[in-house]
Amino acid sequence: MSRFIVRFMKNVLGSNGRQAEICQSCIEVDAVNETGAEEVAKKSFCESEELTSWSVHADRIEVRAADFPS
Repeated sequence: MSRFIVRFMKNVLGSNGRQAEICQSCIEVDAVNETGAEEVAKKSFCESEELTSWSVHADRIEVRAADFPS
Protein backbone atom coordinates (compact mmCIF):
# COMPACT_ATOMS: atom_id res chain seq x y z
CA MET A 1 0.00 0.00 0.00
CA SER A 2 1.01 3.57 -0.59
CA ARG A 3 0.46 6.63 1.56
CA PHE A 4 -1.58 9.56 0.24
CA ILE A 5 -2.45 13.04 1.46
CA VAL A 6 -6.05 13.98 0.71
CA ARG A 7 -7.21 17.59 1.00
CA PHE A 8 -10.80 18.79 1.01
CA MET A 9 -10.85 22.22 -0.64
CA LYS A 10 -13.55 24.92 -0.48
CA ASN A 11 -13.96 28.09 -2.54
CA VAL A 12 -14.91 31.07 -0.38
CA LEU A 13 -15.39 34.78 -0.88
CA GLY A 14 -12.99 36.83 1.26
CA SER A 15 -13.76 40.09 3.02
CA ASN A 16 -11.95 41.88 0.19
CA GLY A 17 -14.45 40.48 -2.34
CA ARG A 18 -11.97 38.09 -3.91
CA GLN A 19 -12.42 34.37 -4.22
CA ALA A 20 -9.98 32.20 -2.29
CA GLU A 21 -9.56 28.47 -1.90
CA ILE A 22 -9.14 27.09 1.61
CA CYS A 23 -8.38 23.64 2.92
CA GLN A 24 -11.23 22.34 5.09
CA SER A 25 -9.34 19.21 6.12
CA CYS A 26 -6.17 17.29 5.33
CA ILE A 27 -6.10 13.53 5.90
CA GLU A 28 -3.26 11.03 5.46
CA VAL A 29 -4.40 7.58 4.35
CA ASP A 30 -2.93 4.29 3.19
CA ALA A 31 -4.45 2.87 0.01
CA VAL A 32 -3.63 0.86 -3.10
CA ASN A 33 -4.18 3.86 -5.43
CA GLU A 34 -5.50 7.44 -5.57
CA THR A 35 -9.10 6.33 -6.07
CA GLY A 36 -8.94 4.13 -2.99
CA ALA A 37 -7.33 6.94 -1.00
CA GLU A 38 -10.11 9.31 -2.01
CA GLU A 39 -12.81 6.87 -0.89
CA VAL A 40 -11.16 6.19 2.48
CA ALA A 41 -10.67 9.92 3.07
CA LYS A 42 -14.28 10.74 2.14
CA LYS A 43 -15.54 8.26 4.72
CA SER A 44 -13.15 9.57 7.39
CA PHE A 45 -14.03 13.21 6.65
CA CYS A 46 -17.78 12.55 6.84
CA GLU A 47 -17.40 10.68 10.13
CA SER A 48 -15.23 13.35 11.73
CA GLU A 49 -17.51 16.21 10.61
CA GLU A 50 -20.74 14.24 11.19
CA LEU A 51 -21.83 14.70 7.57
CA THR A 52 -23.73 12.52 5.12
CA SER A 53 -21.79 13.93 2.16
CA TRP A 54 -18.30 15.46 1.99
CA SER A 55 -19.55 18.00 -0.59
CA VAL A 56 -21.47 19.86 2.14
CA HIS A 57 -18.16 21.31 3.42
CA ALA A 58 -15.90 21.09 0.35
CA ASP A 59 -16.03 21.81 -3.38
CA ARG A 60 -13.31 19.45 -4.51
CA ILE A 61 -10.88 16.81 -3.35
CA GLU A 62 -7.15 16.87 -4.03
CA VAL A 63 -5.20 13.58 -3.74
CA ARG A 64 -1.40 13.49 -3.77
CA ALA A 65 1.10 10.76 -3.04
CA ALA A 66 2.95 11.39 0.21
CA ASP A 67 6.63 11.95 -0.54
CA PHE A 68 8.84 10.34 2.07
CA PRO A 69 12.59 10.18 1.51
CA SER A 70 14.08 6.68 1.49
